[in-house]
Amino acid sequence: MKRKPNLSFWSLWNLSFGFFGVQIAYALQSANISRIFATLGADPHDLSYFWVLPPLMGILVQPIVGSLSDKTWCRFGRRIPYLFVGAACAVAVMCLLPNAGSLGLTVSMAMMVGLFALMFLDTSINMAMQPFKMLVGDMVNEEQKSKAYSIQSFLCNAGSVMGYVFPFILTWIGIKNVAEKGVVPDSVIWSFYIGAFILILCVIYTTLKVKEWTPKEYNEYNGSGETAGEKDDANWFKLLAKAPATFWKVGLVQFFCWAAFLYMWNYSTGAIAETVWNTTDPASEAFQIAGNWVGVLFAVQAIGSVIWAICLAQFKNAKMAYALSLLLGGLGFALIPMVHDQYLQFIPFLLIGCGWAAMLAMPFTFVTNALQGYGHMGAYLGLFNGTICLPQIIAALCGGTILGWVGSHQSTMMTVAAVSIVIGAAFVMQIPNDKKQQA
Repeated sequence: MKRKPNLSFWSLWNLSFGFFGVQIAYALQSANISRIFATLGADPHDLSYFWVLPPLMGILVQPIVGSLSDKTWCRFGRRIPYLFVGAACAVAVMCLLPNAGSLGLTVSMAMMVGLFALMFLDTSINMAMQPFKMLVGDMVNEEQKSKAYSIQSFLCNAGSVMGYVFPFILTWIGIKNVAEKGVVPDSVIWSFYIGAFILILCVIYTTLKVKEWTPKEYNEYNGSGETAGEKDDANWFKLLAKAPATFWKVGLVQFFCWAAFLYMWNYSTGAIAETVWNTTDPASEAFQIAGNWVGVLFAVQAIGSVIWAICLAQFKNAKMAYALSLLLGGLGFALIPMVHDQYLQFIPFLLIGCGWAAMLAMPFTFVTNALQGYGHMGAYLGLFNGTICLPQIIAALCGGTILGWVGSHQSTMMTVAAVSIVIGAAFVMQIPNDKKQQA
């Protein structure tokens, strides 16, 4: 088996650049879904149920995309056809979702249209997102993997910043940020339009700049563990049965971390509206201002992630860096209900960014290194996505109940998130240290 060549910085950059556009779409979804459905008329105790769809689509779509792309070889490549089709579908749905309240439908029908649009949006985003992780696994050697995923993390956070602040900026330049009851403001609608345009441009750039290896080249660099068509008949259950220990140990950490972030995305708008603007009324101007400000705070979180990602590269002990990052994120969550000034809220969200930086880069570094020689890299990474999606599904299903337990205050859900991510940090120490233990 030949050693994979070192790639230049710009080759690594091009492998992941389309992720920038995909993440803009994901950021718009993350920051605005609760705001959109609250505006359409959803009860706060029911908001978490709307968040079941995105991870559910992820857990279904990403393993399928991974397995199918393992067996796909065509003139356009192996992974790229999937990201292009996914991005094209995402663009179409991004133009529909924020208009669910503008179609003259009843409240229940508007929410149903919004639900279907959300389902298809997350399906297409997942279809476009997964190939970027696989391209790194396919074409980057072990020594450069951390660098490649760090570049991906940077582009992810840069795209997030742009997506998060769109409604705030558009409001600042004069786009309307309020609308009649049940209708999503123009500032949000136009944010989705602009995000869709940037997404398709970024994906076109990647498809033009990245040339995937031929089947022969791929086998030379990846060995007989994976053949051009992944010809052995191992199904998902067989793959999971022989997955390395690292796959499961990192997955346990992921469970508690992604549950925490699901609650942040779900309840941040209500929490900030309660804590800073002292309102719980989605029809009020103060609530919509809070919705814009949540986008700014998420952007601050993304900036914190970029800064902390640079610091992470300086740690010699990856497990220690991972655990410390998650603990800082937990501190950030715990501070949100205690801070009543909109600008001082930057501090907790910067801390949350530290946890997010580690969550984006470190799990895939641990797991892809442990999977060398196992074959079926795309299928395994698709299955590993279950450690991202399953905790969000469970957290979403339990969210309304937990909200009732903590007194129906959305700000208190940030404390729940803090506890969850700290538990995840404790489990980092269970991740195996070397290749023998990882197997």
